[in-house]
Amino acid sequence: MVRSAASKWPPRMLRIPMLRRVLVALLVCGVLWSFTFVNMSLMFSQTQPRSSHEVKAEIVQLSEEYIKALAKENGDIVDGPYAGRFTAFDLKKTIAVLLESMLARINRLEIFVNNVTNGSLLNDNSSLLSSHLLPGGTGQGLDGNKGALSAQDLLQGKSEKCELSEQDRELFPHCPQKIEWMQKMWKSDPCYKGYGVDGSNCSIIMYLSEVEDFCPRQAWSGSQNKTLVDTRVTYANFTLDLQPLMNILVDPNERQGYAWIRMRISRMWHRWTEGARTLMAKYDIQGRQKQKILIHLGLLSKQSGWQFAEMQFKGGPLGELVQWSDLISTLYILGHELTITSEVEQLVEILNHVPAAKTPCQSRKELPVHLIYTDIMGLIQFKKRLKAGYAKFSCLFRVVDSFGTEPAFNHHTFAKQNKILSSWGGQDLLPQQFYTMFPHSPDNSFMGFVVDRVLNESETNLEPKENIALVYGKNDYMWQDKQAYLDVIHSKLEVHGTVYEEPGKKLQNVPSYVINHGIMTGVELHKLLQKTKVFVGLGFPYEGPAPLEAIANGAVFLNLKFDPPHSSKNHKFFKGKPTHREIASQHPYAETFIGEPYVYTIDHNKISDVEAVLNKILVNNKFPSYLPFEYTEEGMLQRMNAYIENQNFCSFQRGQPNWPPREAVELVLAEPGKSCKDACWAQSRICEPVYFPVLNNKEMFGNFTECKAMAHSSNIYYPAYDSGSGTCTTQDERLLYSCVGSMDSLRRLCPCRNYIQGQTALCIGCER
Repeated sequence: MVRSAASKWPPRMLRIPMLRRVLVALLVCGVLWSFTFVNMSLMFSQTQPRSSHEVKAEIVQLSEEYIKALAKENGDIVDGPYAGRFTAFDLKKTIAVLLESMLARINRLEIFVNNVTNGSLLNDNSSLLSSHLLPGGTGQGLDGNKGALSAQDLLQGKSEKCELSEQDRELFPHCPQKIEWMQKMWKSDPCYKGYGVDGSNCSIIMYLSEVEDFCPRQAWSGSQNKTLVDTRVTYANFTLDLQPLMNILVDPNERQGYAWIRMRISRMWHRWTEGARTLMAKYDIQGRQKQKILIHLGLLSKQSGWQFAEMQFKGGPLGELVQWSDLISTLYILGHELTITSEVEQLVEILNHVPAAKTPCQSRKELPVHLIYTDIMGLIQFKKRLKAGYAKFSCLFRVVDSFGTEPAFNHHTFAKQNKILSSWGGQDLLPQQFYTMFPHSPDNSFMGFVVDRVLNESETNLEPKENIALVYGKNDYMWQDKQAYLDVIHSKLEVHGTVYEEPGKKLQNVPSYVINHGIMTGVELHKLLQKTKVFVGLGFPYEGPAPLEAIANGAVFLNLKFDPPHSSKNHKFFKGKPTHREIASQHPYAETFIGEPYVYTIDHNKISDVEAVLNKILVNNKFPSYLPFEYTEEGMLQRMNAYIENQNFCSFQRGQPNWPPREAVELVLAEPGKSCKDACWAQSRICEPVYFPVLNNKEMFGNFTECKAMAHSSNIYYPAYDSGSGTCTTQDERLLYSCVGSMDSLRRLCPCRNYIQGQTALCIGCER
């Protein structure tokens, strides 16, 4: 019986080899793909070209959906010790080479598109194509490192080895603790899993090295140098056009919070431009990377309740506004990109657009800013809005902090244990992230401000000095209990004041003989200072800018002495302030760094001494002006530029500091009971806290003494030598390195650097 053709069909198909079946399936898929491609081409040809950002966003979205689908399909398959769960090993072997090639091509394409979009291509020295990244190259891994696994390695079943060497532990002291924490807590937030953490040591070490920088990449053969990245740098150029800055300083509401700041910046702009040109003429300051900087003035926010905005023209405190005005001017002139906010709503709007801002994963590569300048109130507002995501921002903060924050108050656990924790302290930042108005403690960074010289050079020193004493005190309560002191001054000079008077209210503490001008404009005040011989301190406010302005106008400052010194122990103003500092006069900077004949520090209760000083001033009859360089526009530009270029608080690798240079630092073993601040000052040097980790070991102690025993502790007194027991004690907690800590029985081991006269924040040779 002859079988029909139709009856032969099934057996014949069964005899076709498996490969031919696959080829037929591929052919069918190819036809379908071609049809789809033609349809897509026709569709896209009818639409407007989309931006690279739109295309990139769509690719990312589709990629995420694809990966989620793969994860769901292969959820029960466990793959390897380091690559993570939920990925089929066979699948990874199949696409490993393809992924490696695709990543290289996508990176090259993205760089090229960015260059074309920005209107410039990389120069000849920056090659977009690198032979070792192309197929057939040197066989390096995905990141270009010969030690890392490549796609070919994966096909052969090789796996990474993730181990910390002793050198790794020494250079990255936080790495072991971070690994231990991650082993327990990696499931606490989905972001860790999103970065590939699966609980294995290798995935944890990879994350802590690539994302958070707490561990070395060598521990898993990772590359030290990224390859095929956009190496272009946007450089900062000095900006002297005022109007764009005024366009940034737009009030967010009807409160006119920036009014006084705008007024001060505008009035001083000609001096700022002069200082900038002088600095550019002295130093080569090209090649600076342009920073994206967020400035958040928490003190001006409605939520602060401090009413700085409401009181700025009614006798309210202006010292903080002076600092902010000058900081904004400095950062703008230095050529950086500024975003300025003062209300919480503005801050929230910005943070809502930051990818993963509220997750704890500390990848700073995705953040839209390089630096954040704020105050304590602003810092609190950041913490409240960021929550778990605060950690990734913490090293970017620069906190404008007029009176400073000492390490003992900054370390939250230590402050709580010692019952000194307050709303101002416990921030757990590096102490140098706090920027002070005056050089109080070397533990903090001295930011300063610019002394306002309202009058032009042609207008100064034209008015002859008159027998005028101008009292430093804008509020009536500041004059309380000063009658006898003021009477002596009145017997020799005509006494003037600038006290704010509320309508319908009579001043209670201002003597009747005082000629009160009320709150004056800057020009009016400085014209009065030009005629003034003596600027009279009342003991409060502490450490304001006005005495330096008076001295710059040729007036002698009477600086009131405090016995005993004022501190949180005996004066309510310092209650809750994060410092143990004791100030022996109203203006310690004027007393220490300026002194006679511009400043006389006196006890106002000793009337005979007050009279003697006044006689000395009037007999001398010389009233030259004086202004420290660090309080000029040029000085502040120089100082802040050095900070921006050299301060890096986001590095967790232990090693020799790059700045200030080692040759500027000398080690000193202090006398018993002396702080490092005092020990260095006795050597005409300044304590330099960044070098504490360098000397925190037995070998450094050996340069001065023999250690009979070694110990370690977490307290502000160490590293130190106990002369009684012969024990050398090192510091365990980097946040507790302190220039001001002292104990009677201990000799502190101190790093002391030199400094430029008139620019105390910088070492000799650190001008650039």
